[in-house]
Amino acid sequence: MVEQRNYDDRDGWIWFDGTLVPWREANVHMLTHALHYGSSVFEGQKAYGGEIFKLSEHSARLRRSGELLGFDIPWSVDEIDAACREVLKANELVDAYMRPLAWRGSEQMGVSAQRTRIHLAIACWPWGAYFGEEAVKKGLRLDIAPYRRPAPYTAPIHSKASGLYMICTLSRHHAQARGFDDALMFDWRGQVAEGTGANAFFVRDGALHTPTPDCFLDGITRRTVMDLARRRGIEVVERVIWPEELETFEQMFLTGSAAEVTPVASAGPWNFEVGEMTLQLRKDYLDLVNRRSNA
Repeated sequence: MVEQRNYDDRDGWIWFDGTLVPWREANVHMLTHALHYGSSVFEGQKAYGGEIFKLSEHSARLRRSGELLGFDIPWSVDEIDAACREVLKANELVDAYMRPLAWRGSEQMGVSAQRTRIHLAIACWPWGAYFGEEAVKKGLRLDIAPYRRPAPYTAPIHSKASGLYMICTLSRHHAQARGFDDALMFDWRGQVAEGTGANAFFVRDGALHTPTPDCFLDGITRRTVMDLARRRGIEVVERVIWPEELETFEQMFLTGSAAEVTPVASAGPWNFEVGEMTLQLRKDYLDLVNRRSNA
């Protein structure tokens, strides 16, 4: 299937508040609270061979994200799981990226939103390598983001809330304008945090190091890769990482549902090799998601 440019003009079906509607008709009013105040949460998940990887974990996190923003999604985890499977089947897809989104509606305008209705929609479409196949081979070139991940006392940082991605978009645009693929973000303390939409890992002396997720999402793919590494007997060290340490690491990679496991060739002034451990863990992850889909 050829990738279409505009996401609002496609054939297919979107699950919208309990009903499958034609893709082009899945619209909201311009006075929707979420458009004005960022009161929405979402998930990113992938289907391999017709099975959505760790679907219930994603659905549970979606509900938890809503709770952290002060609203309850009026569908259970099981119901969200079923809706995701329904929309995948309706679009006749077996390998796809999937985006559930929950948001506050247009019943109330202003910062307060207690009377707004909570909506849920789910779309899916074919989406290959997030960064492109060439980046997987050569490794990403990361800039250092101009914005930092906020402190836990300034935002609901454990919610996959749309508003928290504003600085990610700005940071990635800044990086791409300067010829980079993406950006590495530090946190409010100046510690290494993550990419603009993916968690970060580093390799040194046969061990795997990753920042403690105390101000950014503890990704589902992140935890999966940590488990895969431990199965291979690789030591996994979850800890504070300062930028001055980056010159001591041999390899770096990013993880996420869309990114999967993507090697990094450089981050700012620091260079890394696309090494054996990175490639092995990438293979292990792809084997896992495809093996589960064929089980």
